[in-house]
Amino acid sequence: MGIQCSRFLPCCVTSQVKASVLETPDAENDDGSEVSNWPTFREFTLEQLKNATSGFAVENIVSEHGEKAPNVVYKGKLENQMRIAENANGESQPMKWAMRLRVVLHLAQALEYCTGKGRALYHDLNAYRVLFDEDGNPRLSTFGLMKNSRDGKSYSTNLAFTPPEYLRTGRVTPESVIYSFGTLLLDLLSGKHIPPSHALDLIRDRNIQMLTDSCLEGQFSENDGTELVRLASRCLQYEPRERPNPRSLVSALAPLQKETEVPSHVLMGVPHSTSFATLSPLGEACSRKDLTAIHEVLDNLGYKDDEGVANELSFQMWTDQMQDTLNCKKKGDAAFRQKDFREAIECYTQFIDVGTMVSPTVYARRSLCYLISDMAQEALNDAMQAQVISPVWHIASYLQSVSLATVGMENEAQAALKEGTTLESKRNATSKQK
Repeated sequence: MGIQCSRFLPCCVTSQVKASVLETPDAENDDGSEVSNWPTFREFTLEQLKNATSGFAVENIVSEHGEKAPNVVYKGKLENQMRIAENANGESQPMKWAMRLRVVLHLAQALEYCTGKGRALYHDLNAYRVLFDEDGNPRLSTFGLMKNSRDGKSYSTNLAFTPPEYLRTGRVTPESVIYSFGTLLLDLLSGKHIPPSHALDLIRDRNIQMLTDSCLEGQFSENDGTELVRLASRCLQYEPRERPNPRSLVSALAPLQKETEVPSHVLMGVPHSTSFATLSPLGEACSRKDLTAIHEVLDNLGYKDDEGVANELSFQMWTDQMQDTLNCKKKGDAAFRQKDFREAIECYTQFIDVGTMVSPTVYARRSLCYLISDMAQEALNDAMQAQVISPVWHIASYLQSVSLATVGMENEAQAALKEGTTLESKRNATSKQK
């Protein structure tokens, strides 16, 4: 999915985030509210677009769609660091069922958001109005936002199948947008444009198989397919008042979502933005979940990052308990170095339980030992405890990333990896200034 336009804008908007809506310069706001803070519409030269996408590099492709209208969407970054999505000609690639469901849910949320902001009219809602952000999440382009001040009148329509009332009156209404959303649901299910009248005939005859994209075979249940077809038929009702509103669409689509813990860029089969960032050896090892490499980094690091951690010990602690505590840590370190991770866990646990000293490094090392021992939840707990002791310690975030990925929480894992990268960059920048 992409946009049929030679001009490009950053993507927007989902109801779950209070994002700004970007629009073309002829869009008006009939209540006269302030819109001057929105970015203005711009055209870019081919050279600028080449630079923004590293020469239209394959790794910057975020979307490919359509046999009859080949369409490749690239992600890019302008010189001012503004991110853009841009469209070109290329090959198509089938989208997974879970991602298709995510697309229509996000679009429904976007329509609900716009409706809540008093901008319920959207002109030419179709598959090419869909953009994808740097995380692969679907966004609704603002090229379709209409002039509310003209009461929904438009000069032309580029929809493959126009709402019945538009043919009668030449006006687009909020209900007309829902009709177009219904055609999008059919596109999603079938992988091609099917005339609504023909689709409704197939639905009445319960011939859902004729509506289903053969590429989706085995990816969804009959109940899910039936529910989506039912929703599409409601959107395509001849009488506008019989169609659902955006909020109803969101309520109907939310329960159908699949693989919700899998990031969009994974479902899309495209690299994530963090893949292009310059990662340190530890960050790279964590992104790959390379536990052997992580062990090597932690072993070489030693206890350098424990400097500055407060340990207020009484004289009694020093004289009676300190030696035993240090011996436990020393034994744990020897086991950690020799990759005897069960022994390391036991020794580090004894050190932690005594409670005379706190050490983020011990928690980090035990976290890795837990990961290697297939105890991901315990590993996550230790990584979080290390961050409690040392809030800006990048290694704690990195270990959280690996632990979260191990338990299948991919979105959270990517966020933790980003946080670790940011903290490490800040740390390195501070070190250079000293």
